[in-house]
Amino acid sequence: MSPHVASVHVSPVHGFSKRTVETITLLEGLGVGGDAHCGVTVQHRSRVKDNPSTPNMRQVHLIHDELFDDLRAAGHDVAPGQLGENITTHGLDLLALPVGTRLAIGDAVVVLTGLRNPCQQINDFQAGLLKQVLHKAADGTVVKLAGVMGIVARGGTVSTGDDITVHLPPEPHYPLTGI
Repeated sequence: MSPHVASVHVSPVHGFSKRTVETITLLEGLGVGGDAHCGVTVQHRSRVKDNPSTPNMRQVHLIHDELFDDLRAAGHDVAPGQLGENITTHGLDLLALPVGTRLAIGDAVVVLTGLRNPCQQINDFQAGLLKQVLHKAADGTVVKLAGVMGIVARGGTVSTGDDITVHLPPEPHYPLTGI
């Protein structure tokens, strides 16, 4: 089966989890319509406090559905949307894609900007969960598994079941890092 949207989520308030819906609307240069993180400038509360005029490079949060299987295997019961993502994908290794990858999803396009920086809110949601999505590899590198962030390059609707087409940027490719 080709990469596709497993589910979509939105929340108008700055909470942790997002409500699962059938369709979301991506607004070019802004993010997910009706979501608390939608805006030209940064909308994440901690980042607004630091500098409210910073461009919003975290307009859309995507997580691969396969992460939830891994979390269940580690003893955590977490469902799509509960980690705050807008789009849950299936069949796509999001974490391996380079910066600048364009994802055509539904009739919208999302450009990947970086990895989600997992924070204490994940542990507040479920004790011990942060260790599952943020840890050090044997070589000492930090591994971040809580999804990727992107900006909306072309607005449109995204629905459960939509195919995802990956367009890699020109080489050289640079790995996603935390933003």
